[in-house]
Amino acid sequence: MNDRYDAGDAGYGAGPYEVVGYDEYGRPVYGQVPAQQAPQAQQATYDPYAQQQGYGYDPYAAGRQPAHSYDPGQQPPAYDPYGSQTPYDPYATGTQDATGYDPYGQAASSGQQPRVAEQTAYIPQQAGPAEDVRAPQETGPDPGEPEYRTEQFAFVEEPDGDSEDVIDWLKFTENRTERREEARRRARSRIIALLVVLALVVTGGVGYLWYAGKLPGLSSSDGTTNSGTPVAAQKRDVLVVHLHNTAKGGTSTALLVDNTTTKQGTTVLLPNSLALTGDDGSTTTLAKSVDDDGSSGTRDQLDTVLGTSIQGTWRLDTPYLQNLVELVGNIEVDTDTDVPDPDAKKKGAAPLVHKGQNQTLSGKMAVAYATYRAAGESQNAQLERFGQVMQSVLRKMSSDPSSATTTVQTLAQILDPPLTDKDLGAFLAKLADLAKSGDYKTALLPVQADGTLSAQTSDSVVKGILGGTAKSPDAGSAVRVSVQNATGVKDDTEKARVVLLNGGFTFLEGGSASGTQATSKVLYADAADKADAAEVAKTLGLPAGSVTKGSVSSGADISVILGSDYKPSSS
Repeated sequence: MNDRYDAGDAGYGAGPYEVVGYDEYGRPVYGQVPAQQAPQAQQATYDPYAQQQGYGYDPYAAGRQPAHSYDPGQQPPAYDPYGSQTPYDPYATGTQDATGYDPYGQAASSGQQPRVAEQTAYIPQQAGPAEDVRAPQETGPDPGEPEYRTEQFAFVEEPDGDSEDVIDWLKFTENRTERREEARRRARSRIIALLVVLALVVTGGVGYLWYAGKLPGLSSSDGTTNSGTPVAAQKRDVLVVHLHNTAKGGTSTALLVDNTTTKQGTTVLLPNSLALTGDDGSTTTLAKSVDDDGSSGTRDQLDTVLGTSIQGTWRLDTPYLQNLVELVGNIEVDTDTDVPDPDAKKKGAAPLVHKGQNQTLSGKMAVAYATYRAAGESQNAQLERFGQVMQSVLRKMSSDPSSATTTVQTLAQILDPPLTDKDLGAFLAKLADLAKSGDYKTALLPVQADGTLSAQTSDSVVKGILGGTAKSPDAGSAVRVSVQNATGVKDDTEKARVVLLNGGFTFLEGGSASGTQATSKVLYADAADKADAAEVAKTLGLPAGSVTKGSVSSGADISVILGSDYKPSSS
C-alpha cells in the first residue's frame, strides 16, 4: 500500500513537499522542502501537459526554448529524476488535457502529481480518498470501460506452470491405475479359464475311465462291466502265438487278446500241460497237440476247451523273434534270473543276461531269456519269461498299422493262413497302443496237475478274460461231456472216458475233486441240453434223478460229477 501524507500528520511541518525518489515498487517518496526553497518550488510547479512552467524540463521538446530562462541567481528547480515528462499513462489513453485532467478522477493541482504503478500519489496539500484507497478503480473516466485490477494482470502476466504438471501427474496416475486394473482382470480371466480347462480334463478322464471300466470299485459282481455290456457279449480279437525253439526244441504258447469293448489287452500264457481233446475224442496235451496236430488242429481244440474264438495262429520261431527284437530297437525287461550264454564254451563264463530291473536285451539276449528254464524249474517259470519278452516287444512296436505291417514284412516269415502280413501288423499295432498306455497285462492260465481247468480258473481267466461262455457246438458235432472224479478211485475217470467215447460223446477231463461225494450228478446249463444230459446219465449207468440243471464247466455242454454210487462194472 502507498503511504498517505496529509498536512496534519504528526511529525511533519506545514511546509511544502516534493518527490525525492521512488521505492522498489515504483511508488514516489516525498520529502519536505526547506523553507528558503519553498516559494521557488511552488513557483516552479511543472505542468507536464501545458509545458508552460519556466523551469520544467521537457526531454521530448527538442529545439524548443523554455518559457523562462534560467537565472543563476535564483534557486534551481527541484530535480525530477524521471524528467518532466508527460505523466505515465499505463493504458496509453492520452486523455489528459491542458487543464490537468486526471483520467483516474484526481483533480489537477498546482503541485507535482506523478503516478507510478497504477496508484495516485498525494502530496500533503491534497486530501486523500474519502473512504477507500482504491478510489481510482471505483471512479473511472468512463463507466462503460471494463475495470482492471492489479491482481488480474499479475495472474495473466505470471501464469502458474505447475498446473500443467499437476494435470500430467493426474493423467499418469489414472493411466497406471487403469493398467493395474486391466492386468488384474486379465489374471482373473486366465485363472478362470485354467480352472475350466482342468475341470473339463478331470471330467473327461473320469468319464473315459468309467466308459473303459477302469474305475476301482465299480466292477459288477454279475459278470458285467460298468459299460453295461455283459462279459460274454464283449467283443474280442484273439490270436494264438506258438514260439518254437529251433535250437533246443519245445514250444511255448500264448493267446494275444484285444478286448475292443473295454480297451484292454492281455497276454494269456497257456501251459504245455493243458489237457485238450484230440480229433478222435482222446485226451492230449497242448504241447503234443502243437507237434502232432499242427496249428489248425490246436486252434480248434483250444476253442473247444476255453470257449473262445481264435482268429488266427502266428508261428514264431526263435530266429524270427531275434530279428523282431532287433527291428524294434532292443527291449527293456525286468529280468528275474541270470541267463548263461548258450554259446559259451567254458564254464563260469559271464552270463549273457544279468538279473535286474530295466535290463536292455538285444535279439539274442531276448531269445535266451524267453526260452531259459533252469534245472528243477517248472515250465510255467519259462512261460512267464516268454510273456515278459512279448509285452516288451509290443511296447516298442509302432502303433501305426502301416509301420507295424512294414516291420512284419521285414521279418520275411511265412504266416499260416488265413493270417496275412497286413492283418498281423494291424493287430500288433492295436496291442502296441494298449501296451504303451498301460492298458495291457499278462495272465497265466492255471491248470491242475492233470492238466484240467478248475472252477476258479474258469471264473478268473476263462470267463473274465476270454468271455466265460463255451462255444456252441456245430450242428452234427458230438456233445462235449466234462467228467470230474469224486469217487476217490482214480481209475474211474478212465473207465468213464471209455464208456462215453463208445457212446458217441466227446470226453473232457474235469480233474479230480478235493473230496468224495456219495451221489453222482449230471448237470446241464441250457434247457435244450436236458435230453442230452439224460442220455449221458443212461450211458454211465446213473439214475435219472441225478440229472439236474446247474453250472457247467467251461467248454462243455454237460458236466458229470462221479460219486460213490457210480459202478463202472454195471456200465
